[in-house]
Amino acid sequence: MSFMRKLKRFIHKGGVKLGLVQNQSLSIITDDPRIKVPAEEYDRIRKAKNYYQDVLPDVEYWTMKGPKKRHLNSINVLKSASQSLASLMFNERCAIKVSDSALQTLLDQILKENNYYLDQETHLETWLALGSGAIRPYIENDKIKLSWANATDVYPLEANTTKVDQIALSRRLQKVENNVAVYYTLLEFHQWGKVDDQGNRTYTITNELYRSTDVNSVGEKVPLYYVDEYADLSETTTFNNLSKPLFAFYRNSGANNKNLVSPLGMGLCDNWFKTVDDINLVHDSFEWEVKTGYRRVAIPRSWVRRQSNINGVPLPENEQYYWDPEDAVFVPINIKIDDTSAFKDLSINIRTEQYESSMDFFLRELENELKLSPGTFTVAPSGIQTATEVVTNNSKTYQTRSSYLTMLEKTIDQLVYAIAELLSTAELWSDGKARWSGDIDNLEIKPDFNDGVFVDREAQRTSDLQAVQAQIMPKLQFIMRNYDKNEEEARQWLEQLKEEQTPAPADFEQFNPMSGESDEQENNKKSDDESSGSNS
Repeated sequence: MSFMRKLKRFIHKGGVKLGLVQNQSLSIITDDPRIKVPAEEYDRIRKAKNYYQDVLPDVEYWTMKGPKKRHLNSINVLKSASQSLASLMFNERCAIKVSDSALQTLLDQILKENNYYLDQETHLETWLALGSGAIRPYIENDKIKLSWANATDVYPLEANTTKVDQIALSRRLQKVENNVAVYYTLLEFHQWGKVDDQGNRTYTITNELYRSTDVNSVGEKVPLYYVDEYADLSETTTFNNLSKPLFAFYRNSGANNKNLVSPLGMGLCDNWFKTVDDINLVHDSFEWEVKTGYRRVAIPRSWVRRQSNINGVPLPENEQYYWDPEDAVFVPINIKIDDTSAFKDLSINIRTEQYESSMDFFLRELENELKLSPGTFTVAPSGIQTATEVVTNNSKTYQTRSSYLTMLEKTIDQLVYAIAELLSTAELWSDGKARWSGDIDNLEIKPDFNDGVFVDREAQRTSDLQAVQAQIMPKLQFIMRNYDKNEEEARQWLEQLKEEQTPAPADFEQFNPMSGESDEQENNKKSDDESSGSNS
């Protein structure tokens, strides 16, 4: 931190203590009157976050020494389900196409530089688990960057609507000042102004920084120069010519049945955590039974090795029994020395089949609740399946995927619009020149989500081949569609095929490597030999 920033910070602290500077503070972010979403919504999201991070309460149980706790041996069902659905919805083979060629070139470069196609799948997994998320494009050093946020950092400024065009995004930093942990929270508000007589309205971005030494509190409002990372940010930036918001908001499909006026989406398992708990209970109980069910054999103490002295010091007879601390199988019991009836196998039979059937029952129940095809989490009973069977069995998952993709497609549209607005706003660039000047209102956006995972590729290839033979499908399209080639690669294929199918010239002589002569010389020699043989 520079000297001037330190001086400003010192003066600000003095002004707060003297009451010359108004002290604004927040306990939680939803205390801000601009945010309309109830605080209870974020309690729900934090619960889903704990399940997603596998932060669950310990198991309490009793022993002869009293109550104890142990870690729950759980299965992270929410993580697994979210990851599977995210990979089915979006992956690196997806593509975003726009109708403007100049914007397409810029967009491809921006998405590549930001590693978008890989990061989108990763963040989509978190969005699905928690219910909502957002992307915020911004300009840094004349480059467009992407900032990602999950549901815990997204605060819509309007309620009772699924269309979110005003929002607050939060980011938190932890610093150590004078050996004390300090937490800084940046709130970035995106707000539209009122419509003027010409039908235009302003778009304002406001940055506010809060400081707290309590991890559970947002704290007091401080100037942005308190943190080096935010020192160069403007407190307020106003745009006059925007038609689209500079962020993209995502919410899961389906109604929010926990809060009917909330614009935030429901997490993937928010309504099914009881089933998730049942799955974890079965898994934990089975693991505990395996752990405590190893073999034990009770034996008389007379079978235990004696040790009459230690370091030359005699031991009394009642203290002469010695037990090998490394042996966990044999357990001596205090009975008469001559009694051999105490030998008893204490091992228990582990109930594998019962636990397995219970686990399958709850997993199938979760598949049905999440609207996923049977066999998504359980083992398919039919064993090896054909491609057609896979497509048929995945139809339910495909329908669920399509429902979520509708919401993701809206988010991608908003992201492209936001990037287009930044590219066309000249004052945001160091040279004062816009990077794109197209018509954003007539822009067409077509995301390609690559449905190949649900398509019987062999059946598709056979059908397309018949179409090519019937001359109703170009060979170029056949190669691109069935062999995942782009247009340039497909054209190279066709050129190579054309070269290979071109007939050799009539005077071309093939060389016979066995005889060292051309085919024509060898044939003439054979003819001469046959003629001489017939004359003789």
